[in-house]
Amino acid sequence: MPRNTNDNIGLPPTWLLPRGVIVLLGTAGLIVTVAGIKSFAEIVAPVMLALMLTVAVHPLPDWLRSKGMPRILALIVALITVYAVVFALVGSLVVSISQLADLLPTYTDEFNDLVGNAKDALQAGGVHPDQVNSMLADVDSTKVFGFVEDLVKGFLGKITNLVFIVTLLLFMAVDGMSYSPRLESLSQSRADIASAVSSFATGTRRYLVVTTVFGLIVAVLDTAALWALGVPLPLLWGALSFITNYIPNIGFVLGLIPPALLGLLEGGPELMLAVIAVYCVLNVVIQSVIQPKFVGDAVGLSVTLTFLSLIFWTWVLGPLGAILAVPLTLMAKAFLVDIDPATRWADIFLNSKPPADQT
Repeated sequence: MPRNTNDNIGLPPTWLLPRGVIVLLGTAGLIVTVAGIKSFAEIVAPVMLALMLTVAVHPLPDWLRSKGMPRILALIVALITVYAVVFALVGSLVVSISQLADLLPTYTDEFNDLVGNAKDALQAGGVHPDQVNSMLADVDSTKVFGFVEDLVKGFLGKITNLVFIVTLLLFMAVDGMSYSPRLESLSQSRADIASAVSSFATGTRRYLVVTTVFGLIVAVLDTAALWALGVPLPLLWGALSFITNYIPNIGFVLGLIPPALLGLLEGGPELMLAVIAVYCVLNVVIQSVIQPKFVGDAVGLSVTLTFLSLIFWTWVLGPLGAILAVPLTLMAKAFLVDIDPATRWADIFLNSKPPADQT
């Protein structure tokens, strides 16, 4: 606790404990908190997703009410909007993934031919046949396709969380209707806290808007390109490009691997290289050159912090943590840095722009 007397009014507070001890205690408390979140990741991750969706759609009912729409009707319209987006995306993924599970077994002969060609190439390069057989012993169509089917079943099993998320959205949307007056009331007594909460909500909405717009652009272009190249299930890979666009830094790679491998099975190395070339031209330019500029301006997080947040939140919450890495980092920054004037100095190192450019 800080100690102040009449003799040092206007001076920085004197702490009863050494600052190093305070830092150590804070770090220990943070580690315990993170460990607790990680232990309950199956619950926390859907809750965070529902919260981010609620924050994203919050301005809609306020805007509808300003146009004269009754409160309850504005809430229903907002819920229908967010539910439609969630169900459309999940529904398209479920249908496409089911088609993928049915399609993969038809490529058994092509897969075995590729493995045979790989063995011949290794032997021609001087590798002993016994070593070749040892290296590729576990590479067969049954095991590989079985692994993919297990991943598909695991994903479909996660859909059960959708009921939990939908229910949470309903409750959060109802509570969110009183968010604005509560924030105004809070700003009168605790302006710093109100400013931090408002900054988090605004930054999150800006990030989601920018990322969604660029994700739609990438998804449409990728789908059209894959359809023109003759890669099966272009809608699935377009939807995957849209989702992985929310994953900072490495989302492009994650969205590229499946269609490239399917292109290899469908048309050989030439088609695989064509898919890689198209993705590099479209996705690298949009996601790695243009989009980061807009995202940086929208949320004010440095590139290094964004990448570290991806690693951290994926480790803590799993796949949803990768998608929600930036909004969760904005939340942590709001409640650990922006909320207290004594810690706002850290924002100098977290922001994507130097202090001279933050005007």
